[in-house]
Amino acid sequence: MKIDKQLISKLEHLARLELSDEEAERLMGDLNSILEMVEKLQELDTSETEPLVYINEDVNVLREDVVKGQVERESALRNAPDQDGEHFRVPKVIDL
Repeated sequence: MKIDKQLISKLEHLARLELSDEEAERLMGDLNSILEMVEKLQELDTSETEPLVYINEDVNVLREDVVKGQVERESALRNAPDQDGEHFRVPKVIDL
């Protein structure tokens, strides 16, 4: 895969960025360098290498989940800017 100006433009739009031509060129070079590095890593023979499951031998000490500090529904909704008596109402943010 090669990073080109069209892909940079698409990424710029998706990330809501406004890049200058110089920044876009530099980003294109950086991304192409990253892809080249990944391609080199894929050339390595890892057939004899076992996957790393844990970095160290420590075991998590877990605590029991205990419900604390619950707020009654009426109290939680009291200061809500918009609610229906049971739920908070929030503006729609994703259009499908």
